[in-house]
Amino acid sequence: MIRSGSDLFDRLVVAVGTHPEKQGVFTVEERLRLLRASLRGLRNVTVDRFENRFLVDFARSVGARYILRGIRNPADLEYERAMRQINADLAPEIATVFLMPPRELAEVSSSFVRGFAALEGWPKVVRRFLPAPVYREFLKRSHGRTPR
Repeated sequence: MIRSGSDLFDRLVVAVGTHPEKQGVFTVEERLRLLRASLRGLRNVTVDRFENRFLVDFARSVGARYILRGIRNPADLEYERAMRQINADLAPEIATVFLMPPRELAEVSSSFVRGFAALEGWPKVVRRFLPAPVYREFLKRSHGRTPR
């Protein structure tokens, strides 16, 4: 999704936010570091964080005219449609653009990946869904091993 966005826009800011009701595998600082490592080579992409504010307010603060969001399934569509309407009310000058992920990643979510980590042979399966820096860190967290 980020690679597609970098092809579509002259400049892409990947905004990492926090959700008070979700506990991720990685801290915000780790997510920022892993994203930056995974996106090396995409010269028009930067990674930044925002907390305790609406995404449209962050977008406005970095001069964005668009918010790029991904839609994997009908549930995402309903949620993102509602968020798009709210964002348009808050910042009508910022449009929302939706992309669908490539087929090989269409069903992938963090819950999906974490669920695999309990099954025999999971590293080989999970490797296909994660960028190399994230995969290596996930392996360390899961079993204290590094990939071969």
